Amino acid sequence: MIYEIRTYQIAPGSLAEVEKRFGEAYEYRKKYSPLTAFWHTEVGPLNEIIHVWGYNDLAERAKVRAEAAKDANWPPKISEFIRKMRAEIVNAFDFVPTPTPGKMGPIFEIRYYTLKGGTLPATAEGWKASCRTASSSRRSSWRAAWSSARPTASCTSGRIRAWTSGCRFVTRRARRACGRPVAAATV
Repeated sequence: MIYEIRTYQIAPGSLAEVEKRFGEAYEYRKKYSPLTAFWHTEVGPLNEIIHVWGYNDLAERAKVRAEAAKDANWPPKISEFIRKMRAEIVNAFDFVPTPTPGKMGPIFEIRYYTLKGGTLPATAEGWKASCRTASSSRRSSWRAAWSSARPTASCTSGRIRAWTSGCRFVTRRARRACGRPVAAATV
């Protein structure tokens, strides 16, 4: 499974209109593939929406996106509000469960780590052990970790498993260099 994580920085004060238009357009888009997650930020880098799409592989992604692009109702008519956008494609670690529909939240956290080359396998093993421990805790929280083609991994605390139109999203970005924490402050 691969995930496309799309982050749009939007104009201040436009969130309500962007979410409205996105929701209206999604009613047409979901017949091609379901949305895995949708959030907006309230802490950290403000004025952002983040949407996540799951695909079996890059070929399926290309096919679905080509089909959806032919639909007059997709993409959502929000370009006037977008100031900056970023798209990342990441591979799920084998121990990350496939997302299932449901309402989760209300707060999520995304962290980005930069790892020293060659340390991703050991990091993945550490997160795998941590996920087992966390999933058996009273809070039933877990960490979903993805690896990408570059030596960077993205990890979320909490559940990143739902289309949650009203979800509040907290972003914290942390960086690690050579396995040691460096400036792990909320941005």
